[in-house]
Amino acid sequence: MTQPAPKGGRLARQAAMLCQDPAFRLYLDRRRRHKQGLTEAQLPDGTHNEQDARDWLCAACQIESRAELDHNPTAAAMLRTIKQRFTHWKTRQGALA
Repeated sequence: MTQPAPKGGRLARQAAMLCQDPAFRLYLDRRRRHKQGLTEAQLPDGTHNEQDARDWLCAACQIESRAELDHNPTAAAMLRTIKQRFTHWKTRQGALA
């Protein structure tokens, strides 16, 4: 008998809202450009959509579904790290604006 899929809770909702945030998707665009040495012409702002953000987040947290965040302490810790890095990036962007 297969086990039912874990139900998402607070962390899954936070992750979903993060993926819906246009600023987070812009962060992913710029992060990828920086990491891969790409130009803005090669990877323009606005490239990552909500599904891309979800896929990236799941890969970064090593999960199949955001619902797992509420049941996997390692994945939850990675989500916290991602949110901290994003917040730090947003703060730096405000200082540059």
